[in-house]
Amino acid sequence: MAVRFLNEEVSELCLGKPELRCVAATATVAEALTALKTCGETHVSVWICGGDDINGTCLCVGKICAADVILFLCREEHLADPFKAFEAPISDVLPKGSPVVRHLEPNSSLLEAIDYILEGTQNLVIPVQNHHHISNSRKNLLNKQPPFVCTRHNSHEYCWLTQEDIIRFLLNSIRAFSQIATFTINSLNVIDHDIMTVHYNSPASSALDFFHRALTEQTSVAVVDEENRLIGEISPFTLACCDETAAAAIMALSAGELMTYIDCAGPTEDMVQLVKMKLELRNLGGMVELMDDSFHSSVSSSSSCCSSDDEFGSSRNGRLCRTVGSGRHYPARRSEAVVCSPRSSLVAVMIQALAHRVSCVWVVEDDHTLVGTVTFAGILKVFRSVAGGRHNKLEVDS
Repeated sequence: MAVRFLNEEVSELCLGKPELRCVAATATVAEALTALKTCGETHVSVWICGGDDINGTCLCVGKICAADVILFLCREEHLADPFKAFEAPISDVLPKGSPVVRHLEPNSSLLEAIDYILEGTQNLVIPVQNHHHISNSRKNLLNKQPPFVCTRHNSHEYCWLTQEDIIRFLLNSIRAFSQIATFTINSLNVIDHDIMTVHYNSPASSALDFFHRALTEQTSVAVVDEENRLIGEISPFTLACCDETAAAAIMALSAGELMTYIDCAGPTEDMVQLVKMKLELRNLGGMVELMDDSFHSSVSSSSSCCSSDDEFGSSRNGRLCRTVGSGRHYPARRSEAVVCSPRSSLVAVMIQALAHRVSCVWVVEDDHTLVGTVTFAGILKVFRSVAGGRHNKLEVDS
């Protein structure tokens, strides 16, 4: 039953997907950042259209979020004059190496989609031309869902699928995987012990390589104390809900201070002044100018991160949640880590991750000592292994 389910067409996951905003690959970093702020989404897709190497068609070649821009500004060559970095093409920001975005045909199987993700793909671009791409077994759901509204290129509509979409789809059909759903994450060997940590008092900039890796692998960096107990996390998904001044905070603050700065309630005025003072001591006047420029812009647009207690309400420093020109609110994320036990079941961890909108859940012992993490990719490996029959003989931990 599980194997048949994994052979379902991936287009079924496109039901009700929202429109994906896009920018041209020829855009500058400033233009991409403006697109992010005006569309109210955490990511925009990057497209090349009409090139000879793609036969005059359109191709999605990547995606960009505020975290990409923030880490780009933290490069050594941009610290003295961050404004110059905004003139660079976004191709300089996109990660090199294996593509994080891939096109996939709508009749491809869910198993193929999972295989691409396990190879490093973060998002799948699925063309949807008409409703015939939806199997007959689910056509009755079509009228109950919002219409297909996707990125349009080549006279096609495109759906944008994430790892979270696939995990949610699997959870909704968990009965097909009853042989593994209640197993503990420890018994399934799904805990990843190759984790990235930074000490609470260490400079946040010392973890820049980790931040880049976390963005690529869709995981987070753990902030720990001297006894390796988990205090919190610095997540690229939290950074993606911040503005460009987070780059200045990374270069000025400790890891613990950075957690406070990027927390979704937003930095206090005292924290902002602390960042400026430390930047001036390092002769990074350009970063100070960046903060001043961004502050004036935020006053005119009422832009900031929001409180988790009231996602669309006021933050503790009196400013509203990040609001864009269209009046839409920009969601924010907390730096507080989501944790589970090695004895937690697979389905319980899936529910945690989806409920908190995180792509990794930290595994800790009872004393909060950090053990490892469970990621979406790790969970998908378990479901993928069902097709190979490798979990058929597993026994539940006593």
